[in-house]
Amino acid sequence: MAQAGPIIAAEGISKSFGTVEVLRGVSLPVAAKDVVCVVGPSGSGKTTLLRCLALLETPSGGRIVMNGTTIASAKPDAGEKRAARAVRPEIGMVFQHFNLWPHMSVLENIIEAPLRVKGMARAQAIAAADTLLAKVGLSDKRDVYPTRLSGGQQQRVAIARALAMSPKVMLFDEPTSALDPELRREVLIVMRQLAAEGMTMLVVTHEMGFARNVGTRLIFMDHGEIIEAGEPKAFFAAPQTERAQRFLLQLDDGTEGVKQ
Repeated sequence: MAQAGPIIAAEGISKSFGTVEVLRGVSLPVAAKDVVCVVGPSGSGKTTLLRCLALLETPSGGRIVMNGTTIASAKPDAGEKRAARAVRPEIGMVFQHFNLWPHMSVLENIIEAPLRVKGMARAQAIAAADTLLAKVGLSDKRDVYPTRLSGGQQQRVAIARALAMSPKVMLFDEPTSALDPELRREVLIVMRQLAAEGMTMLVVTHEMGFARNVGTRLIFMDHGEIIEAGEPKAFFAAPQTERAQRFLLQLDDGTEGVKQ
């Protein structure tokens, strides 16, 4: 069960790009050991919400809070900026398209941030990387370059790289959407393992099986707002809004919900 009190939270977040309002007053707390799955149609604001929580986008309104401290708002003061720098390493991010550095080996990809950001000793960083590579089933790929890996292997390296910073929360932006079914399974196994170990996770996903069976909470978004929020199995069994009902029906016939 998730513990009380959010590790990270969006509080009334809005976000506009020019005249386009992408998020409209979204509030979402994520507590320790939560596995929050965010689903919804294309253009609903899922990825933008995740990027605000990851401090990759600045909200137009509202704020992001971590452990009770404001770390992002539309007009951050010096204290917020300091707080953001302090907690940034505690927020792990896994992207849809891996974002590995192609000129670095798998090992070098994983140890780069611990060496540069945390000032970790190289031997310690390598030992930790080896442990993480074993965790994601890629010990034999430590000296290989990303271009020699399958998409599923690259995404597992990306997860190991994020974990190397010992984050308090992991954010996943449709981590399997660029993969074929067999490779998706490789990544989902690792994510299931992280959830079982108690990692706090916020997952933007179109993997409805993962959301139903692994998620502790499900968020359905549309047009920049949270339309429904609750227990995943209850959502899939009996969605409360007409919009959510239509979304699930369209998923069944393959016409919606594939990509953000």
